[in-house]
This record gives sequence, structure tokens and C-alpha cells, in this order.
Amino acid sequence: MNFLWSPWRMEYIQNNTPSPGCIFCSALAQAGEPASLVVFCGRKAFVILNRYPYTSGHVMVVPNAHQPSLPQLESDVRAELMELATQATQVIEMVYHPGGFNLGFNIGAAAGAGIVDHIHMHVVPRWNGDTNFMSSLGMTRVLPEALEDTYRKIKEAWSTFSSK
Repeated sequence: MNFLWSPWRMEYIQNNTPSPGCIFCSALAQAGEPASLVVFCGRKAFVILNRYPYTSGHVMVVPNAHQPSLPQLESDVRAELMELATQATQVIEMVYHPGGFNLGFNIGAAAGAGIVDHIHMHVVPRWNGDTNFMSSLGMTRVLPEALEDTYRKIKEAWSTFSSK
């Protein structure tokens, strides 16, 4: 199933009223529910699927604390963000076998942050040639699987990875 026709995508199109509050804080409060897209909760941070991914397996590592930038986080939270980003690359490698990764923060609106008030780190698996005319010219992303399938695969792999 193509992401363009995902039920979650249609729900967004039909009900595009912004939710009050922070989407990351709301997702953390609902962790354990598949609709939250949270695939793993650490002590001070969590990993969530990007609802509008660039590629299959695109996750974000998010501190539990609602803060807009790195200096406002405690050092142990920053350390856990990096550890979870490392684990995310390992889990995604197990599931998707990408050719590489892009990892990064967009801090502030000028840097392209879509969620300005709650810092988060993107972990994006990449493959040679994964940018094509659809994304370059059509401004459309085509994903080879439904977001629900990505969630299931990554959550299952993370539980296997965590138990080692």
C-alpha cells in the first residue's frame, strides 16, 4: 500500500484542524497505543515514527522534557538522545538495510523546524537514488509501505533489539 493512500493520511486530509498542545507531549502521554507512533520509551527520551516520513523507517528521537533547544536539556537527557539515535540506526539497519543515514536537529523556525517548541532529532535511513522525480519535481513522497506496517516492523525489531 502506498503512503499517499494511507488511512492516516486520509484522516489528516479530512480533519486537518491542528491539535491543541504539543504533538510530542501528546504522543508520549499515549505511548503504548499504536496511534501514538511511539516505538520505544527510554527513561528521559522516546523514539517516534515521523507521521510524514521522507523514507520508510524515518523516526525522531524526542526528549520527554518539553524544551526548544539542546542547552535547555540536562546533560543526561542529551546523552540519552544520542544513545537512542544510535539504537535507532541499529534497529533500522536490521529492518531495512539502508545504504546510509541522515541524523540531525532543526532548531528554530529559521532552521526548518516544524515543531519549534519541542526539540527532536531526525533519524532518516537513506538509499542510493532514493530521491527521484516524484520528490524533486512533484513535491510528493512515495513510500513502499503503509505507516502502520513501518510501525509494526520497527516496534517488533526494537523489542528484539532491547532484549539482547
